[in-house]
Amino acid sequence: MGDSPEHSSHFVANMERVLDVYKLPYNEDYPVVYMDESPKQLIEQIASTAMRPGQEARVDYEYIRHGMVNIFIANEPLNGNRIVEVTEFKTKKDWQGS
Repeated sequence: MGDSPEHSSHFVANMERVLDVYKLPYNEDYPVVYMDESPKQLIEQIASTAMRPGQEARVDYEYIRHGMVNIFIANEPLNGNRIVEVTEFKTKKDWQGS
C-alpha cells in the first residue's frame, strides 16, 4: 500500500468501521475484545553519580540487558475483564494461549 489518497481513504473507512464496533452497547453473545502485545527489554541500570551541593545530578546510561519479554493483553472493557500475560517468547502458541 502506498500513500495515495485511495489507500488513505480506504484505511480511514476501515478504521471508522472498527471504531463503530467499539461504540456498540454490551452484548454478552458478542463481546468486544481488544488484543495487543508489546515486547519489552529487561534492563538493569549500572551506575549513576550522587549529587553534590552546587552540582547537577549525573546519569550514566550504561546498563546490563537481561533479555526480552512480551506482554500480551486481552481486554473486554464493557464487561470489565482483562487478561495480561508476560511470556519469555513470542510464538504463535503464546499469542493463542495454552
